[in-house]
Amino acid sequence: MLNPRLRKIVNKIRDETLRRKVSEFLNDLSVKIHGETYIGLPLEESPAAKFRHHSYSGGLLEHILSTTNIALAICNSVEKIYTGKVNRDLVISGVILHDILKPLTYVVKENGAYRDSPLGEKADHLALIVSELIRRDFPLDLIHIVAAHHGEAGSITPKTVEALICHLADAADSQLNSEVIRAAGYLVREATGEIWEKIDSETAFKIVHSKAIGGWSGLRETIKKMRQNYKNKGSSEEEPMKE
Repeated sequence: MLNPRLRKIVNKIRDETLRRKVSEFLNDLSVKIHGETYIGLPLEESPAAKFRHHSYSGGLLEHILSTTNIALAICNSVEKIYTGKVNRDLVISGVILHDILKPLTYVVKENGAYRDSPLGEKADHLALIVSELIRRDFPLDLIHIVAAHHGEAGSITPKTVEALICHLADAADSQLNSEVIRAAGYLVREATGEIWEKIDSETAFKIVHSKAIGGWSGLRETIKKMRQNYKNKGSSEEEPMKE
C-alpha cells in the first residue's frame, strides 16, 4: 500500500498516463540485472542518505514530501512573479522519483547505522534510477530532471526550468535538514555535554525551538522530557545519545 501522504502528492499529477506510471513505479521498487531481481529497504524505513541528510529511518519519505513542497513553492514564484511557464507534472514526478531507488542501495548495520548494500557498492542510486526510467519508458524530459538533480555536482546539469526547480528544491531541503540536525547536536552538547548520534528532524526542530523560546533552562527541560519519553517507550526506540 502506498503511503497516504505520498499518494496525495502523486494525485497532484494531472496527466493520467504519467500519474499511472509513477504510481506503478512506486508499487514496484525493484530492478532486474542479468536475471537477478534486487529489492531494498521498505520505502517508509529508508534513509535518504547514509550521513549527510535525512540519515535515519523514514528520512527518504520526509525528503520527498518536503522537497515537493519546496519545488511547488518555486513553481509559484516562476509563474506568479516571473510569469514563466512550468510543467508541474514533470516537477512533481521528478521530485518523487529522483531518490526513489536509494532503498536498494542501503542495508542496516547491527548498531542501526547504514552501509552500502551489495548492489549499492557497485551502482549508485542515480545510475539505477536513470536506467530504470529508460527501461520503463518514461518521457525524456522527466529522465533529464532525475539525471540532473545533482546540479553542478552531477554528470549533467539542468537544461530545463523543471530540472532546475527540482535541483534547487532538492538542495534546499537537504541543507535544511542537515543544518537543523547539526544545530540540535550542538545545542545538546553545550547543554549537557552529551553527544547524540541519532537525531531525526522532528527531534531536531523541537530542540532548536525549545532553546529559542526557553533559553538554556528550557532546552535542558526539553531534553529531560525526551529522555523520559524514550524510557516510557521501552526498547522499541533507542535513546539517541552516547554518554
